[in-house]
Amino acid sequence: MIKKISFTVALGLASLGALSGQKLLCQEDGNVTEGKKRAEEERATKKTKPRPGPTPGQQRRAASSKCFLTGSWRNELGSEMQIQEVNRDGTFSGEYRTAVSLAQRPIQAAPLNGSQHFDAAGQPTFGLTVNWKSFSDSTTVFTGQCFVDENGKEILETMWLLREKAEAHDGWGATRVGKDVFTRINGQNVDESVRSDGAR
Repeated sequence: MIKKISFTVALGLASLGALSGQKLLCQEDGNVTEGKKRAEEERATKKTKPRPGPTPGQQRRAASSKCFLTGSWRNELGSEMQIQEVNRDGTFSGEYRTAVSLAQRPIQAAPLNGSQHFDAAGQPTFGLTVNWKSFSDSTTVFTGQCFVDENGKEILETMWLLREKAEAHDGWGATRVGKDVFTRINGQNVDESVRSDGAR
């Protein structure tokens, strides 16, 4: 009798063990599935996660810096321009030396004249005209904005239109459009004595 009870108890325990083992096996499968879901969600989040922006220090530096047009600038093609002091009314003049030309005559420095908008934040918009009369029958107009980036570097982002002399009314064929980004040649901010906002 004792042997029968022991056998029955043993059989019952084995059944319970099998049942509980089955349950645990199911729970483990569920955990694995849940883990896979979580991993997939994390991967998806990483793909769509925005790139980190400028640090608070960089933002403060950019906000406290002003961009001044006065000085020497060079674009990505190697063309250079020198902007003289900006007058109190926003007008300025200077000189432009292009690094690229389709003209048959040798490249020479060309005069430029322009005007800027005075901006309290120090990120002014501006426009300027370059007359290539010294070696070409064409004129270029630039419009853009003076920025200070998150690293404190001054840049001029510009768009331009170049109009060549045409024999007939061919506005589209005689006009080219492009964009240039200029950086200060010395990589330094202009001295306060020649501020482009006309302040002394």
